[in-house]
Amino acid sequence: MMNRRPHATSARQTGFTLIEVMIVVAIVAILSMVAYPSYRDYAVRGNFPSATAGLAVKQGQMEQFFQDNPLHVYTGGDVAASIGAGMGCVSDTSGKYFDFSCTGAGAPAAGTFTISAVGKGSMAGFTFTINQTGAKTTASVPTATGWSYPSPNTCWVTKKGGVC
Repeated sequence: MMNRRPHATSARQTGFTLIEVMIVVAIVAILSMVAYPSYRDYAVRGNFPSATAGLAVKQGQMEQFFQDNPLHVYTGGDVAASIGAGMGCVSDTSGKYFDFSCTGAGAPAAGTFTISAVGKGSMAGFTFTINQTGAKTTASVPTATGWSYPSPNTCWVTKKGGVC
């Protein structure tokens, strides 16, 4: 006769216990609390080139207008006209993250201009400027989120803490 083993009456259960699942959830929560703010700052910093590139293009347009204008001024025609009218660059609100505005001074200071990039949407609160001398400034930052002005304010902020 064959020697048989009796069948086990209870099947072996596999899976995770509630404690194991809770530990994994806690670890994921801690990691996301650390990673999300860093990612958010990374995404904000990734949008700065759209402002700086736009300002560079607008500055080039103003310089070209200055060179082409026989009076060598940044404004032409009715200098009291609205922002951008009769100047080397015009205001632009079609950008996804920044609106650009160009202002030029009337006579006798028609040799000056200021171009601003004002943040909108996720970039609201950021404003960068450049003028005819190439002086870059950070006009505003959203201070409630930890951003601050560079010191001295002679550049465009690129990281929290006023780092350029």
